[in-house]
Amino acid sequence: MPQVQKQLIGAIEYCHLPALSINNLTIRVDTGAATSSLHVDNIEEFERDGTLWVSFDIHPDIHQVDTIVRREAPVVARKKVKSSTATRERRYVIHTDIVMANEQWTIQLTLTDRSEMTYLMLFGREAMNGRFIVDPQQEFLLCDRHQP
Repeated sequence: MPQVQKQLIGAIEYCHLPALSINNLTIRVDTGAATSSLHVDNIEEFERDGTLWVSFDIHPDIHQVDTIVRREAPVVARKKVKSSTATRERRYVIHTDIVMANEQWTIQLTLTDRSEMTYLMLFGREAMNGRFIVDPQQEFLLCDRHQP
């Protein structure tokens, strides 16, 4: 079986979440977190065609906190997650596409309140598995900031 060449990324990178219409999102790469998580506010669940969905608010640009967009996605699961503060929390899980290093793939993303954190999204091991090697001393090694 041939070895796949993995891309080197830093501790902080940019990504695009096209299904959520979010570009140039600054993310924290965290090999200690299994699941990726996204900061959202005002989560509301609803049913569409017999399926559970959620709608939520996102601040797509951390430097423009007055900019709020409302997005929605089908719920694929509810997961108990232990946060960095050791608090157990039940979170909604969605699938969404991510674009990094000029590649696009689907990741699992939990929705949570990260307002006390510096970055709106945490990029965890499951989402980067088989694709990246992380150099924690580096930042912004990928050059695809403005290419959604």
